[in-house]
Amino acid sequence: MSPDNERRARVALSFLAQPGDLVLGAALRTRTASEVLALVAGADADGQAALADQVADRALESAIQRWRDRLGEVPTRARLAAWQEIGLRLVMPGDSEWPTQLDDLGDARPLLLWVRGTADLRFACLKSVSMVGSRAASGYGNHVAVEMAAVLAEHAVTVVSGGAYGIDASSHRGAMAADGVTVAVLAGGLEFGYPRGHEELFRAIAAHGVLVSECPPGRGPTRPGFLVRNRIIAALSRGIVVVEAALRSGALNSARHARELCRPVMAVPGPVTSEQSAGCHELIRDYGAMCVTCANDVLDHIGGSGGTGGTLRIGPAVPRDMLDPAALAVLEELPLRGGRGPASIAVRAGVDLDTALRCLGLLAAGGFAERCEAGWRARKTV
Repeated sequence: MSPDNERRARVALSFLAQPGDLVLGAALRTRTASEVLALVAGADADGQAALADQVADRALESAIQRWRDRLGEVPTRARLAAWQEIGLRLVMPGDSEWPTQLDDLGDARPLLLWVRGTADLRFACLKSVSMVGSRAASGYGNHVAVEMAAVLAEHAVTVVSGGAYGIDASSHRGAMAADGVTVAVLAGGLEFGYPRGHEELFRAIAAHGVLVSECPPGRGPTRPGFLVRNRIIAALSRGIVVVEAALRSGALNSARHARELCRPVMAVPGPVTSEQSAGCHELIRDYGAMCVTCANDVLDHIGGSGGTGGTLRIGPAVPRDMLDPAALAVLEELPLRGGRGPASIAVRAGVDLDTALRCLGLLAAGGFAERCEAGWRARKTV
């Protein structure tokens, strides 16, 4: 089966099925995306019968009919090309940018991800922590989120969150204030950009890191979609911190996903009189979440090498020989002292400016490079 056909089939299925569809995930265990799409289109009656033997009959029959009803929503190649021209790119399982920790989700693994930003998603998430919490955050919660995210960023740890108001936004802003990398996992399409009031924030995140969504461009979020999205926030990182959350906060759903994935769950204590911290206290009291009060506590819990504990190492997250040729060329042009601007680096490395910016994001996430007042320089630990 042609890789291009498989990619197109996954794109088509992402418009037919809802994110996290377990029936589709089970079907893809034994069939290619192209074969499943053929079943939906009614092109393989014998194959459909064989597939029904491997998945619950009623669930499969209902799902196929549901997917068929949406065949008209599959985009044309021209429409896909238009999205890519505005800076969106597709990342699928098996691609070099695919974060393999998402495979821990099993049948709930995303079909694909839509990505926008200068950083490489896989490298960015090698050393990462998810920070989540209440949209109606208090001044205390916002202060803790900004400070904690900034210190994590100073230690070359990527901050992953959901781009929402409150704790999410403060976490992203704290990471960017320290010139760190941040990843926002959105519940709607990247072209839609929800919440709309965060247009400038999303633009800044794309410049400092990555925007991610499994929803097609232009598709708005749904109430169930936020909860489904949370599994990606939990899976992408090496641990999750609930900064502030009420008892019915969606952040507790993210913590549940992290616990199911055997990721460290951490919670920040707050005033006992604050409803916005009641969820954090419940996580600590009833679910064994680790109490953290600063970024150093978080670093201790996520460990330095494979979750073995201790201080997080500051050196490169990956070996130098895992970098692609363009990234290596850019790295060679980074000075150890002073700094150099992206345009100058692009000329010296023999790549275009967009490629240079992508590589700089990758190198920063991998621990090879860092921003400075004069532009970019190589980390002295390389």
